[in-house]
Amino acid sequence: MDPIVLRGRSLLTWKDYRAEEIRYLLELSKKVKAERQRGERHQRFVGRTLALLFEKRSTRTRCAFETAFGEEGGHPVFLSTQDIQLGAKESVEDTARVLGRMFDAIEFRGFKQETVEILAKYAGVPVYNGLTDTYHPTQVLADIMTLEENFGDCRGKKLCFVGDGRNNVARSLMIICAKLGVHYTVVCPSELQPDAATVALCKEYARESGASIQVSSERDAVEGAHALYTDVWVSMGEESLREQRIRLLTPYRVDESLMARTGRSDTIFLHCLPAVKGEEVSYEVIEGPTSRVWDEAENRKHTIKAILLATLGEA
Repeated sequence: MDPIVLRGRSLLTWKDYRAEEIRYLLELSKKVKAERQRGERHQRFVGRTLALLFEKRSTRTRCAFETAFGEEGGHPVFLSTQDIQLGAKESVEDTARVLGRMFDAIEFRGFKQETVEILAKYAGVPVYNGLTDTYHPTQVLADIMTLEENFGDCRGKKLCFVGDGRNNVARSLMIICAKLGVHYTVVCPSELQPDAATVALCKEYARESGASIQVSSERDAVEGAHALYTDVWVSMGEESLREQRIRLLTPYRVDESLMARTGRSDTIFLHCLPAVKGEEVSYEVIEGPTSRVWDEAENRKHTIKAILLATLGEA
C-alpha cells in the first residue's frame, strides 16, 4: 500500500477521506497523546500561523486548536465575527483569499457548511471544519479514539447515538463509523430521524467496511452497544424549538435504565459536550463510572493535533 500523504488537504467532512486515511489519523492521534503523557515537547509548528474563525462560541474546539498548535511553537490567531469582515462588508471568497496569503491554515466554526467549503475553495491552504450545522468531523475522530481506548480496534464494535438523529454529530458519526466498520445505530423519534440521503450514502460505505447502519425509534435497539452517545436536545440556533424537543426526546434520555438495556456490563457513555445534565443524560450516568466524556474531551486536542501535523506536512 502506498504511504498516506495528507499534506495540503482540508478537512470539511469525513466523506472526503478514505478509511485508510482516517485510520492513519487515529494512530497519529494516539502517538501524539503518548508523547504528551511522557512529557515530550516538540516544536513542529515554529514559524507557522493558524487563523481560527468563529461564528459560534466554543470551549473544546477553540481550546483544542489553540493548545495543539501553540504548544508546538505555532501562532494561532482567534478571529470572531466581531473582529473581521467575514460575510459582512467582505465576501467569504475575499476573506479566504486574504487569510490564505497570511496564514498557513484556517479553522472555521459556524453555521453554514457552504461557508467552510468556500473558504477551502479560495484560500489555497488547508481549511478545517471545527463545526457547522451539517458536520462536526473533528469531534467524531476524538469519539472513535475514545472508543478504541476502551475496546481496542473499533471494527465490529457497536455505537448507538440516542436523541436528535438529524444533528451534525449524529450525521458525522454515521459517516465515520460506516467508513471504519463500526456498527452504528441511531435511536430517535420518527420526527427526528437522520436524512435519507446520508443514510443511503453511509450504507454504501458500510457494504465495503462490513459495518451496519440502522435507524430505530425503539429503545431496545441499544442492545449490545459498546457505547451510548447523546448530545443536547436543543442545538445552537434552535432555542425556539425547546418545548417541542423536550416532549419528543424525554423518552430517549440516557439514564441508568437505558445503559442497562445494552446487556453489557462494560458499555461506556459518550457526549460531545456541553451537556444539560438531567435532560439528555442523567446526572448519575454522566458523572458515573461508565462515563468517558472527559477522556473524550481531552482527545479533541490530540486528534486535532494529528490532523494539523498530517495536513501541514509535519507528521
